[in-house]
Amino acid sequence: MASTATPYGLRAVNELGGLPYAGSTRTFLIDPAGYNANIFNGSIVAVNTSGYLEIVTTVGSSAGNIFPAGTVGVFVGCSFVNAQGQTMYSQYYPANTTGVVQAMVIDDDRTVFQVQAAGTLAQTALGMNAILNAVQSTSTGSTQNGNSNTAISISVAATATYALKIVGFVQGPFSTVGDAYTDVLVKFNVGSHAYNTALGVA
Repeated sequence: MASTATPYGLRAVNELGGLPYAGSTRTFLIDPAGYNANIFNGSIVAVNTSGYLEIVTTVGSSAGNIFPAGTVGVFVGCSFVNAQGQTMYSQYYPANTTGVVQAMVIDDDRTVFQVQAAGTLAQTALGMNAILNAVQSTSTGSTQNGNSNTAISISVAATATYALKIVGFVQGPFSTVGDAYTDVLVKFNVGSHAYNTALGVA
C-alpha cells in the first residue's frame, strides 16, 4: 500500500508503448566460485568484467555514482544445484552459493517497472529523473520471501545522469499520486542500461 513504507524493488509492468510484460527474461551466470552478496528479486544487476552477474552498488546519480556500464536489468530469481544434487529454484540468490548458478534477468531496456518512492511524489515528478534511495547491498531485501526492498529517492531532478525516468504513476484503490509513499512507473534512462549505451564493460 502506498500509505506505508513497503518497498518491494522493481516489478515489471509492461513495455514502453503499452504492450504487456509477457515474462521474458535472459539467463546470466553468477560466479561459480561464489559471489559474496545476496541478490534479491527486484534488484538492479550488472555484468562485471569477469562476465558474471552482480548487484549494482551505486544509486545511479552522478559524481561516481552512476550505474556501471554492464547494467543489464532487474534480477527475478535463479537456479542452482545443491549439495544433494537437487536443482533448486530460488526467489533470490543466497550469498556465496557455489557451482553453476543461472540467474534470470528482465533485460529489455524498454521495460516499465513499478517501484515505491521513499516518500511523497507529486504530479510534477512525471517526466523527471530519479535515483535509488539507498545503495543496494546484501541486506536490501528479505531472505524470508526473497524480495528486494529497494525504493527510489524523492529527490527527483532533470539531471541527465540520473539512472531512471518516471513515466507514470500507479493508480488504483490503494495507490494514487501524492500518497505518503508514492508508487511510480519508471524505466532505465538512456545511458544507464548496457543495451542503450555504446560503452562496454570495463
